Amino acid sequence: MTKEKDNSIIFEELAQKMLEAGVHWGHKKSNWNPRMAQYVYGLKNNIYIIDLEKTMKQLEKAISFIKKIKENNGKILFVETRPQSEFLIEETAKKSKMPYVIFRWIGGLLTNFKSIRKRVEYFIDLEKKKAEGEFKKYTKKEQQKFDKEIEKLRKKFEGIKELDKLPDAILVLSVKANMTAIKEAMRKNISIIGLVDTDSDPTLIDYPIPSNDESISALKFMLEQIEEALK
Repeated sequence: MTKEKDNSIIFEELAQKMLEAGVHWGHKKSNWNPRMAQYVYGLKNNIYIIDLEKTMKQLEKAISFIKKIKENNGKILFVETRPQSEFLIEETAKKSKMPYVIFRWIGGLLTNFKSIRKRVEYFIDLEKKKAEGEFKKYTKKEQQKFDKEIEKLRKKFEGIKELDKLPDAILVLSVKANMTAIKEAMRKNISIIGLVDTDSDPTLIDYPIPSNDESISALKFMLEQIEEALK
């Protein structure tokens, strides 16, 4: 079998998986960003259809960049603040041993990193003291106060405990839902990898991947490709 035929089969298989995952479904005609025109295949029932050939090309570029970061022992900060898909980004980040932010964006994480890092170190120190039994010398009420503070900080900083310097890139599953993170990354010249649906502006992203950004199956498919690249 020739290399061209091999590539053709791989292309067809990947396209079929994307179709099954719903990667191609964009938003309604009334809700779209004209800058996504280059990635649109057409309209069906008043809904934009994403060109999967373009998606594959952009995904390949993003994966190539991700692999370079991995080879250089760099860090990619995974970001997802939408409740319906937080678990996906957390799961993938943990498997890939990468930092992550869920629930809500930590204001200043990139633009005021040193100050945020001090708070993270304080959280790590509290956890260490609790594990070593240092809080036992305090009253029950005081111990409960420490426990509450630790839980509050854990919800905020658990995913970035190992992030001791600015990341090499951030990865977002939705442009619109994570604009604050994107703007901070732009200000610090940090590369941005992101899924861009037909209602988003791809010019804000360094490595845009045209894709449905709401379907759990589509998000899961994309994260599986990224996880594989990071192995």
